[in-house]
Amino acid sequence: MQNFKSRKLWLYVMSLFYIIAGVNHFAHKEMYLSIMPLWLPFGVALVYVSGVFEILFGILMLPSITRRFAAWGILLLLIAVFPANIQMSINYYRDSNPDFWLTVLRLPLQFVLIWWAHQYAKQKR
Repeated sequence: MQNFKSRKLWLYVMSLFYIIAGVNHFAHKEMYLSIMPLWLPFGVALVYVSGVFEILFGILMLPSITRRFAAWGILLLLIAVFPANIQMSINYYRDSNPDFWLTVLRLPLQFVLIWWAHQYAKQKR
């Protein structure tokens, strides 16, 4: 029983995490634009679209019927936005930002988040 409660708690944490992250794309658009790789077109649209998908997938994590779909969506979204995390590290390094080390730690964290989403993506209903 404890395992079920623990899994449910982590599911809610994950859902809330992505909903908040998605809303953050709208509240702090400029920060996300600043880490958008220059080779990507339509920066503002991509910031908003990724925010919408984070909110949507975060919500869709809750019902069991949509959980696998949402988890796969999160997993793919995390892969798609990885270049922005790399760009953020490059920007911080170039600017001699004292928080550069945090951006370096964030890169492997992306793989942890991918693994976490995969735990729900591989589950059967």
